[in-house]
This record gives sequence, C-alpha cells and structure tokens, in this order.
Amino acid sequence: MNRSSHLPSRSRGFNLLEVLVALVVTMIGLLGIAGLQARAHTAELESYQRAQALVLLYDMVNRINNNQLTAPCFAVTTNTANGTPYLGTVAGGGHFSTPTTSCGVSTILNNALANNSINAWDDVLRGASEKKGAGAAEVGGMIGARGCISYNTASEFVDAGTGANIAGTGEYTISVSASVPYERKLVSIKSDEIKVTISEPSGYRIVK
Repeated sequence: MNRSSHLPSRSRGFNLLEVLVALVVTMIGLLGIAGLQARAHTAELESYQRAQALVLLYDMVNRINNNQLTAPCFAVTTNTANGTPYLGTVAGGGHFSTPTTSCGVSTILNNALANNSINAWDDVLRGASEKKGAGAAEVGGMIGARGCISYNTASEFVDAGTGANIAGTGEYTISVSASVPYERKLVSIKSDEIKVTISEPSGYRIVK
C-alpha cells in the first residue's frame, strides 16, 4: 500500500517537470519569433527608405533638367569628401541654410524658379509637409534624410579649338541617404548615386 501510494506523487512530479520544459521551449521559440519580426520590420523600413530615396533622386534629375539655365545653383555640395553642405535634415551642422536666396546666375525669374525648386526638394527631404506635437516636429520624410548635389568640373567637355573646358557640360552627382533603426541606434543607408550631364540645351543624359 505504501509503495503504490508513492507512485502518483512521482508521476505528478515528472508531469510538472515536463510542463516546465515545454514552457521554456515555448518561450525560447516566442523570443525567436519576436526577434525575427523586429528584423523583418527593420528590413521593411530600410526597403521603404531606399525606395523613397530613389524617387527623390529622379525628382532632382527632373528639377535640374527643367532649370538648365540655372543648373549651377543646384550644386550645393561643395565639399564632396564630407558631403557638405547638404539639403534635408538640419542635424549634423552641414545643412545648406539658404536654399531660397542662393541662386544668382540668370534672370530674376529664372533664379527664383531655381530657388523655389531647391527649397521644395529640401522640404520634401525634411518631411515638412507633416508635423507632429507641440514642437511641430517634421515627420513626413525619411529618417535623417540628406540630399547632396555636386558638380565635377574635371568631367567637362573640352573645346577642340582652344583646349579649354566648356563650362556647364560636366557631371552633376546626386545622392540621397537616410537612417534606419538597428539595435537601438540609427544606421545610415545610402541610395545609388545618379550622375547627370547637361550636354546640350535640348536635354540631358544620365550617366550610370
């Protein structure tokens, strides 16, 4: 009688241990799923940011093409090694602070059109169309978006007669970068660069 009375108690102990092991295995699996979901969310956000960056790249290509007489005004990034000044986020200390009054290479009307176009691209990068909170934080754009536009005089065509460079025929390099959260910090991502050459008044060509 005593021997048989101990069997149910041991059986209950083994059952409890099995339940605990099953709970531990289940918890490990749930943690793995949560981590996978977080990585998938980060990858989705990065993909979205890259897609938006490509849209903005080609948007600036069209802006330069539509303002060929004032194209030099769009080359705001003079320090290509550090990527400054840039358009977009004001963080980092390298923001191009005067996009509305910088152009002065053509007529008053053409200069104003170029200034408005540069300023509009700057607003899109910063997400100025949507604001949130008492501080009116701009939340309508990519995270930490920066747009750089530079001009390479070394790529200009050379006049066969004089041997001098033909001004305005060089390459404009446009690049857009943004940030994505990764392991509790922001990691910068960069889209592909686009090189644009305004070779003649009738149009432009994209150099990959």
